[in-house]
Parts: sequence; structure tokens; C-alpha cells
Amino acid sequence: MVRRVRTAVFPVAGLGTRFLPATKAMPKEMLTVVDKPLIQYAVDEAREAGIEHFVFVTGRNKGVIEDHFDRQFELEMTLESRGKKDALDQLRRELPKAGQSSFTRQQEPLGLGHAVWCARDIVGNEPFALLLPDMIFKASPGVLRQMMDAYEETGGNILGVEECEWDEVSSYGIVQRGEGPDTGFRIDGMVEKPKREDAPSNLFISGRYILQPEIFTLLSEQSAGAGGEIQITDAMQKLMSRQPFVGVKYDGRVFDCGSKIGFLTANVVFALEREDIADQFMAELKTLTGDIPISIEE
Repeated sequence: MVRRVRTAVFPVAGLGTRFLPATKAMPKEMLTVVDKPLIQYAVDEAREAGIEHFVFVTGRNKGVIEDHFDRQFELEMTLESRGKKDALDQLRRELPKAGQSSFTRQQEPLGLGHAVWCARDIVGNEPFALLLPDMIFKASPGVLRQMMDAYEETGGNILGVEECEWDEVSSYGIVQRGEGPDTGFRIDGMVEKPKREDAPSNLFISGRYILQPEIFTLLSEQSAGAGGEIQITDAMQKLMSRQPFVGVKYDGRVFDCGSKIGFLTANVVFALEREDIADQFMAELKTLTGDIPISIEE
């Protein structure tokens, strides 16, 4: 019987150096796409997929993330006194219930694999979801929900994947596709940031995982890999020799908000989906593109 996935891990200890100086005093996970922080998009996606326990692996100067997922009584009282019921209801809907959130520290920047390992005692001997908050998705149902559907059929370990341009494979972890449909195919291998000529496909791992707890033992035994960091891909490659890995080529699109272009694009796409601002925003975009000459250099 497939064990239910109840817990999600969110690594939020990164320094966000690509967004300096904005992230000098503010966590990159609190950067907003329209009016919602990146971390809130990830938590909402996890909640839609049935996650009940949210584990945040934080670092220094990340206390504002914990505050974001706590009640602010003064703000709630002000909204209530001013009759702003919709805003108040939204705040309360987005707040995890008491006891659903846990916070632990990654005390040194030793990589994603190390950040996941830091959550081992909270997760325990249970399968868990791993969500990278930099990556947000335009998908319905959410990407993790689509992955959960595959997990309930196959068990094992599940990776969400999407196609990238072949010239971009060297920027991602790439999987080797085996037999099966897009909704759940066997993964026969994976490689971190391969050269184009060495890439087994153009399907990249897009920041969503469902992993079995045996990954923690492998991470504890693992030495530093690429970049002098403990890489989650290295541990997954070892686990693949013992357990099945399944890829889900989800229905949707990812925006890498760890890059400036991805972040700005996400803001445009999500703003144009908002009924309250879409028409005005589109009018502004048309004004800008009409007034500013655009040259494309080949």
C-alpha cells in the first residue's frame, strides 16, 4: 500500500545573491509576484495537493518568513474595524492552522541536499514532498497535485519535469526518459547540468519532488559534489538503484523566479490573469510597447 504524503519541505535558506540589493535585508522567498510572496505560491500549491504539515528550512535573517505564516492581530483588528472583510478572509485562508508549520535552521550554506537533510528529524520515516519556492507554476490543477495522482498509482519517487530548449540543458538537472505516458513514465537516469551533446533528453527537473525517507540516509553519507555543495541529484542517483523513480511531464508552465527574467515574466503573466487589474495592466503594456522602440539584435 502506498504511504500517503502528508509533509512538504520548503528550503528557504538561500542568500538570493542574484537579486541583490533587494535581498540584502529581505528573503528572496518574500519577493512578490503581483501581490503574493513566492513562498506563498509554493505553500498554496502544497495545500491544494493535500499537504498537512509545512516544514521550512530557514537560515539567518529569514525570520520574516516565519512572521508571514503567523497571525498579526493588530493588522486583523484594523482590517475588521475598517470593514475590509475580503482582505481579512484572504489572510486567514492563507494561514496554516496551529501546529501545521515547523521551522528548522540550515546553519551553513552547504547546498540543497544539505538543506533537505536538515529536515530529517521533523519529517521522520515518511515520504515527503519537496518544493523549491523559486519555481512557481501556471497550472491547474497544481503541479504537485498532478504528481500526487501519479504517486498514488505507482508509489516510489516522483519528479516533476518540463521541456526546455536544448541549448539550456546545461543549466538544469536532466532526466533520461523511459517507458510510460507523460502522466507517469519510468526515469532511467538523471544528470546534473550536462553538456548539450551529453544530455539524455531535454526534460529538466523543475523544482517539485516526492521522495521516500531513505534519501536522508544517503544525504548523511554523501560528500560534497558540484560547487562544493551536497547535491540532492547525487543522492537521488544512488536511491534510483534501490527504488523506482517516475517522471511527470505536467500540464503547465514553470517560471524560474530565481532569475530576473523569469521573475519579471511571472509578474506579467500572473497580472494578466487577475480580473481586478488585467485590463488596466494590458493597457499600460500597450502604451509602453507603443512608445518605446524595440530593436532585436540577431
